[in-house]
Amino acid sequence: MSIQTVGIIGAGTMGNGIAQAVAAAGLQAILVDISDAAVEKGLSTVASSLDRLVKKEKISEADKTAILGRISGTTDYARLRPADLIIEAATENYELKIKILKQIEAIAAPDAIIASNTSSISITKLAAQSARPEQFIGMHFFNPVPLMALVEVIRGIQTSDATNDKVVTLARALGKTPVEVKNAPGFVVNRILVPMINEAFFVLAEGTATPEAIDEAMKLGANHPIGPLALADLIGLDVCLAVMEVYLEEFGDSKYRAAPLLRELVAAGYLGRKTKRGVYQY
Repeated sequence: MSIQTVGIIGAGTMGNGIAQAVAAAGLQAILVDISDAAVEKGLSTVASSLDRLVKKEKISEADKTAILGRISGTTDYARLRPADLIIEAATENYELKIKILKQIEAIAAPDAIIASNTSSISITKLAAQSARPEQFIGMHFFNPVPLMALVEVIRGIQTSDATNDKVVTLARALGKTPVEVKNAPGFVVNRILVPMINEAFFVLAEGTATPEAIDEAMKLGANHPIGPLALADLIGLDVCLAVMEVYLEEFGDSKYRAAPLLRELVAAGYLGRKTKRGVYQY
């Protein structure tokens, strides 16, 4: 059985980006969130993204219409029954993810694969709460999903070969490059990336350089396309903090302690681009 219909839980930045990628590949996408307003915002974001592609002449108006026609939005989990794969793309919170996964399992088809887009939480730990752990897997997309080629495919200890193979095949069908990794906190990219971002907050708090200077130095000195502080604003400071807290808990190593400045900004509600203010103002 090939995957033809994909359900996505969470219509935020990651969820609507995954829905766009799925629909652009010719598959059906069902986008679910807790309110009509959240669903509509997600669909509107996809439409705006496609408008930009039309203006850049990357796709035609007909393409845009066809892609949007393959995405449906709803607040009703029961609408996910036809899905061959359901991807949870909610906030990086273990208890919330478990709650959502239980809701998914209550209505998903018996042979449906369930995936989490978590950026740091153990796939094995999540699968242990599942009634179908062999059909559970990590499918970690990167922001912005329509543009970023990488998908980390993470096997829990319980994940079957068949589940892994189907998800790898789907990732390729979406035009992505799947990289298969073992289950570990942060997997590969975020295990390396987020502690680097956290260190940038320590450097900033110590007054070593301005935010602009830190970002410019890393862009020019490490050949990064975006500086660590600007990247933190793009990812979301709350997400960066949540990931560091997972690392500290899982590894028990003080090198993963979150920078106090990062905590302070999150406490203030300065979460980055999504709140129009983080390290920078937008």
